[in-house]
Amino acid sequence: MSAEHHAINTLPSWDPDAYEAFLFDLDGVITPTVDLHMRAWAETFDLLFAERRLQPYRESEYYASLDGRPRFEGVATLLAARGIVLPPGAPGDVGFESVAGIGNRKNLMFTELLERDGIAPYPGTLALLDELARRGAALAVVSSSRNAEAVLAAAGLRDRFAAVVDGVVAAREGLPGKPAPDTFVRAAQLLGVAPARAVVFEDAASGVAAARAGGFGWVIGVDRGAGAEALAEAGAHTVVRDLEELM
Repeated sequence: MSAEHHAINTLPSWDPDAYEAFLFDLDGVITPTVDLHMRAWAETFDLLFAERRLQPYRESEYYASLDGRPRFEGVATLLAARGIVLPPGAPGDVGFESVAGIGNRKNLMFTELLERDGIAPYPGTLALLDELARRGAALAVVSSSRNAEAVLAAAGLRDRFAAVVDGVVAAREGLPGKPAPDTFVRAAQLLGVAPARAVVFEDAASGVAAARAGGFGWVIGVDRGAGAEALAEAGAHTVVRDLEELM
């Protein structure tokens, strides 16, 4: 793999035949839902910061505080970075008075955007999924999002994956989110495959770190904006701009 494609070490290129299972993050890897998430976060925090007469929300704050983290954890991280202290709140809160309220307001906006605009998978990812299906590989989705099932259904991809470990599953089973490895490890368990025999595809540094902490055999960073260097530093064996490069 050339420097243009962000090869980051001297290890040999990945060999799909050497692995039994393939675990995909959802947002930014399978579907460009990151665009919908970013729009929903921007609208939410623009209103909050304007209300508090603070500097406007910056896109860089998405990558620094929100990308790859469970929703409420991301809210708390960004608020802390801005010096804002709010109570955790109740699960049903919607508004700017608590962490839960901000997170839930954002999710309502995301759902509206998904229902209105729909979602389509990245062509390169779809091509790779087709190839892995031809090989009979076991596939799973591991996402911090609580909307994974809805997004996969909207994209027409739910039946491609034998397991989905998302924010709903993590909450139900008490699994800590990325950068902890637990959700990836759980997906591998559901597929009946040891982590060392599985490949992870991630576009967030926190997700890459989680996969490496879980002992997965190969971790591929997908640079949709987090930066090749950040993904490499988090532990990605290989970084690409698009999964089509792996075909």
